Amino acid sequence: MKRHAIAASIAAALLLSSGCSPQQEASQANNINQTTTENLRQISELEQTARAKMDTLASMMEEAKSKDIDVAREETIIWFAEQFLKFANWDEANPGAIEAAFGYERYYAKDKQKLAAELPDFERQKVIEILDRGIDVLAQELRGEIKRRPVNKVDWQGTKAADNMFISNGKPIFPYDYFSKTVGQPLTNTDIYNDHLGALYHGGENLYPVDHDRAINSFLVKEDGSFDEELLKELTSIPDTNIGFLVYWIMGIPEWVEEREPEVRKGRSLFTGFDIDNPLVREVWGKIIRKTGELTKGKKVTELGFVLANEPHWYAEKGHWTQNFKEMNSISSYTLNKFRSWLERKYDGDIAGLNANWQTSFSGFDNVQIEIPIDPALQGKPIWYDWSRYNMDRATDWFTFVQNELHSVNPDADTHIKIMPRMFMEDARSGGIDTEALSELTTMVGHDAKSFGSRNIRPGKSSEWIEKYSYHWGIVAMFHDFMESVAPDKINVNSESHFLSSGQWRDLNTRTSYVRSVYWLATLLGMDANMGWFWARDPDGSPEDRLEGELDFFDPGLGGAYAGSNNMQPHVTNEVTQVMYDLNSFSEEIVALREQRRPIRLFYTETTAINIDDYMTEGYKLYESIFFEGFPLGFVTKNIIEKQDNDLWDVVVVYRNQYVTDEEFATLQNYLSNGGTVILDSKNALSLNEYGQPRADKLKAGKGKLLVLDSQDINTIKQAALAEVKASSQPEIIISEDNGLAHKTTMWRVMAQPDGSYLVNILNVGHNSAKLSLSAKNGQVIEITDLMTNNAMDNTFELASEGVLLLEVKVQ
Repeated sequence: MKRHAIAASIAAALLLSSGCSPQQEASQANNINQTTTENLRQISELEQTARAKMDTLASMMEEAKSKDIDVAREETIIWFAEQFLKFANWDEANPGAIEAAFGYERYYAKDKQKLAAELPDFERQKVIEILDRGIDVLAQELRGEIKRRPVNKVDWQGTKAADNMFISNGKPIFPYDYFSKTVGQPLTNTDIYNDHLGALYHGGENLYPVDHDRAINSFLVKEDGSFDEELLKELTSIPDTNIGFLVYWIMGIPEWVEEREPEVRKGRSLFTGFDIDNPLVREVWGKIIRKTGELTKGKKVTELGFVLANEPHWYAEKGHWTQNFKEMNSISSYTLNKFRSWLERKYDGDIAGLNANWQTSFSGFDNVQIEIPIDPALQGKPIWYDWSRYNMDRATDWFTFVQNELHSVNPDADTHIKIMPRMFMEDARSGGIDTEALSELTTMVGHDAKSFGSRNIRPGKSSEWIEKYSYHWGIVAMFHDFMESVAPDKINVNSESHFLSSGQWRDLNTRTSYVRSVYWLATLLGMDANMGWFWARDPDGSPEDRLEGELDFFDPGLGGAYAGSNNMQPHVTNEVTQVMYDLNSFSEEIVALREQRRPIRLFYTETTAINIDDYMTEGYKLYESIFFEGFPLGFVTKNIIEKQDNDLWDVVVVYRNQYVTDEEFATLQNYLSNGGTVILDSKNALSLNEYGQPRADKLKAGKGKLLVLDSQDINTIKQAALAEVKASSQPEIIISEDNGLAHKTTMWRVMAQPDGSYLVNILNVGHNSAKLSLSAKNGQVIEITDLMTNNAMDNTFELASEGVLLLEVKVQ
């Protein structure tokens, strides 16, 4: 809360007035007279009800502790109840501020006055709901009806990064927090950094100029080459007590650089404020990386790695929405010359070959010209492919440079990049991000995976998925399955999870069942740590410093981000922590479930993705159809086939992949020749090279098995793939589902345990309850225990929409 903000209570006002000028004191005194204070206001009936329930729960907790029952979950419920009752009172006392917050989000703007008036009681009612739930569950345990596993809390001081998981107290752990957290408040404030919200340290505690934002930024180096020691203190003052993460904030560039390099802004993007091919930029950032790498070597704040960029992309096509934010409106001479060199290597110095492809008449590679942004009408033509492939390669080259600079002074530093899921999941490939290459490059896998719990709030945006499912599970699952296929042995960090809200979605009345399901799904599929978007309340209930006053951010989504977010949702914020408590309490089981073979692999290539406009849209349909068959689904690429053990899968499915390079074709042929199994959807599969030129060669079975289906029917391809899954790859526990619909909505995973039992994890992502029946593949009798409650279950039961179960199944 800024010093000039209206206080919500006399105590807060008096605290703020200390050390103020006479003018400030007079202003604050006037505010005190105008503000309803805690001592004078009448406590609302809803708050009275909530506080009575808090007393009831607190009394039950004392009884539970006397019986050695863990009450960490209830402590968090009480904490959030107290916080959000305080927040509701602040919101009630400051309707203008809340109305303004709703007004900055165009989805809410027309109803901002009504929403601001309703918000305080909405928050109080949701507090009552989480208290009721807490009382009910603890009462069940006190009566002996259930037995919950005690919470395995994150050791915020001692957790370590291992090869493919974080370890805390000898067990896997899934750290959680918020990527952006109460800007303006110190890291040592335990009202913000604690078990309830998370306690990861970072370099974003202070209110910086927008181009600075984080402690490691472009402004650390002065024109004379020396470092700004005051700015460096933002980094060196981070206490070495808690684990955390650091971000390279590359949104800005100093004026002195721009004066020396007038082209430095050409080729910028939304969150990368300069030309990544500029030599002076590389000189400056090389110094920054090496200096900050030395200063932070061995520090706990780096345990979750260095985020090498925030949501990087370089969309270079005409008409793309990023053009409005100066992204790739042109390119520099450095970028053009690097492109010319790339083309010369690609064409082996044969300018005639390039001219034939591009239908041009350049005299040499040093004369090649290209118009950027490029016309999307050129997609499918060689010039489109060459530019799009180069744009990816130059971005990978930048991140290789960045990581190499860091590792030159700190070889053990972990790295990841906040890759947006859209760079893989959407059809467009003009954005310069090769998801596979970057996931291979960094020591950890990084992203900011998102989901939608209800319809997209933006006009014209599709929510087709809602016809079949309760939330958009597919953009979580397919993205994670690809990343985990590429880098199965790396830690997976979601450094800005958009499961709760995003630029295209938020819902004030978000379901807690959705929150539980989506966090569980992402963790089951590989997510090792998540920092959500976002926590922006000061401890007194006011918005963080950055969100006070008139808002005018370059980032198009920041101004409206507060409205309808978890900052107004006690039920959502509490549920995030509750599901993370449960995931961490069963961390060994979750890790066991996700470390399985992926018997069916879908072949993926950027070559076809670049050349056609519906590769991911159509490919998703096949992925979706196979997802609910009881085993993990995966991907292969040229690199995966060449670098990983081919016994990790049973069959490779090539669907809608007409364009592949000669190298990709050769890799598939080699896989077949060595005994692999490949299914082609048609005789035209793999028939063109990257430039659309026909390929004379056809795949030959060799020592393997080659099936050519000549069908685009999803079910036909699915059944052919399932038929190739070996018996040893099929789950030993079978689930039959009746949800009243023609499509499946229950995903399940099975893992054998050393004692002969099986772990079974089940999630229902459909709108309807699902009638499920479990059986052993061998037909023997089974016994089922719900591990969340320690209760026995029948082998036939109903699972509610968005229900989550973790079971132990014993075969008699």
